[in-house]
Amino acid sequence: MAWMIYGANGYTGELIAREAAARGMSPILAGRNQDKVQRLAQELKLEHRAFDLDTPSRIAAQLAGIKVVLLAAGPFSATSQPMVQACIQAGAHYLDITGEIDVFEQVFCCDAQARQAGVVLCPGVGFDVIPTDCVAAALKQALPDAVELRLGFDTTVSLSPGTLKTTLESTPQGGRVRRDGQLKRVPLAHEVRRIDFGRGERLAASVPWGDVSTAFHSTGIPNVTVFVPTTRLGVVGMRLGNVLGPLLKLPVVQRFLAALVTKTVKGPDEAARARMPAYVWGEALNARGERRTARVQTVNGYSLTVPGALAVTNHLLTHDAPAGFTTPSRLMGTGLVSQLPGGGQIVIE
Repeated sequence: MAWMIYGANGYTGELIAREAAARGMSPILAGRNQDKVQRLAQELKLEHRAFDLDTPSRIAAQLAGIKVVLLAAGPFSATSQPMVQACIQAGAHYLDITGEIDVFEQVFCCDAQARQAGVVLCPGVGFDVIPTDCVAAALKQALPDAVELRLGFDTTVSLSPGTLKTTLESTPQGGRVRRDGQLKRVPLAHEVRRIDFGRGERLAASVPWGDVSTAFHSTGIPNVTVFVPTTRLGVVGMRLGNVLGPLLKLPVVQRFLAALVTKTVKGPDEAARARMPAYVWGEALNARGERRTARVQTVNGYSLTVPGALAVTNHLLTHDAPAGFTTPSRLMGTGLVSQLPGGGQIVIE
């Protein structure tokens, strides 16, 4: 079955393409930059296509004969919707590796269209959000009447250019939480607490992570907050970001920051990725105050994204799945994270 990686010449897209080729898989490599995509495809002895994500109808013409598209080109706020609409038109299943709340929600809004077209839409098939999504679903099983879900992860891996650009783009928007089933805007670091993610208790602050969207769709738990470890200085920086938000929103500032990232950030190499594991934590509470806590240790985010994306891709290439919007845990179960190389078993207390 033919499948495509769009954005194969980007940092994470190339990691996925190389691992796919090493496994004997034959994705079609695609992206905007003809020279870069062609160079990588020739090295890996794979087919390639170069095209822009301008209009869904033109993209759909490039997807003829494709069963699954894995979108690895950001910013997903710009690339996701054209590709989703093109996949629906072409009858191709859609995957991506986003972690952006608004992108998840925009893809969710295409659920009815996808069902009618017989297409699966499953964004977030990397570290964003496979391990946290599996933890959320496992906690729902452990405490079925949970009304509050708190998730988080602790990792020291440096960011790729694409991830850092997305972070800079989203920072001016402030924080997000799920309250009574609805997305709510809050200041960055609006909640600060101490959490043992898996290697000792640390200060942590709330952040607008993708699970604020996906964990609700996976579990139905109406209140969701996501945390990452930080320092007291980090909390001050986040809260300063609340004040500077209007300045950071300016297009000229965003263009300057994006150009600076392109010039100066390369992403972690293999050695750096290997020494930076990730610790994922979750906590569920019900109305009576009963609590369940879950933890799982994995390899770093980029090293988990590669096999995670390939596992979900292979699942859709070889299995039938209900059409429409879904999440990794709904599509493949809570055991998905433990099945991945470098994944671990979820431990619930």
